[in-house]
Amino acid sequence: MSLQQTARMENYKQFLCVFTLALALGFVSVAFALAWVLHFREGLGWDGGAAEFNWHPLLMVIGFIFLQGIAIVVYRLPWTWRCSKQMMKLIHAGLHVLAFILAVISVVAVFDFHNAKNIPNMYSLHSWIGLAAVILYPAQIVMGIAVYLIPATPVYVRAALMPVHIYSGLFIFISVIATALMGITEKLIFSLKSPAYKDSPPEAVLVNVLGLLIAAFGGLVLWIVTRPSWKRPREEITQGVSNYSTSPEDIKVGTAMTSRTEQESSLETRRRNGKAEESG
Repeated sequence: MSLQQTARMENYKQFLCVFTLALALGFVSVAFALAWVLHFREGLGWDGGAAEFNWHPLLMVIGFIFLQGIAIVVYRLPWTWRCSKQMMKLIHAGLHVLAFILAVISVVAVFDFHNAKNIPNMYSLHSWIGLAAVILYPAQIVMGIAVYLIPATPVYVRAALMPVHIYSGLFIFISVIATALMGITEKLIFSLKSPAYKDSPPEAVLVNVLGLLIAAFGGLVLWIVTRPSWKRPREEITQGVSNYSTSPEDIKVGTAMTSRTEQESSLETRRRNGKAEESG
């Protein structure tokens, strides 16, 4: 095995460790959110009361944070590189749509609760940024489907809009993380009276840890999606390798071998061009 192949194997192991940690943090975040609303709050219901409000933080953590994070990094999973790019686009879009549906239900829950209790809506920074994210998110999904899922879209349009699509997606994700941290802090300040939030009762400690888990999950998602070496290879490379390999390690090695072959071919072409110029 060459040094380049060994390096790619190590690169795959690093990705696997980071992704596994992100996945674990995501699942633990959902578990903490569920424990919060079931053990410390009023449980779950749909009657305009506090139990209906509790759907808001729970579904936001599940949909707008966890599912959106997985949707963002799904292209980076080496074991999916055998799938066609079109299939991965459908999975990517499907996860985002599911996350949006859960986010909408959570927003309806909090508005129902506020209206039933005569609590004003849309007065806090948490609600302003949160609603902006909920509005921008479907716009991002529609643009992605229109530009990247419809075959008729010209290639130059896709290429031109790709930086915008990537930036806006990460911007929305970061905004959602920030909004969630503001929201859970706001909820604790309003809800904890005796003992108060400043006295660090068990509920406050659990929710503070939930905030740390959410922030760590978001940080790992951003790390995964910004590593150039973990980017999905070109379609023709993955299709060629998939005909002969079944494991992520084989895909990595095959990609490295293909890249090396392309480099050697390029060097050979330059040598020939140099000889032709000397002969001339």
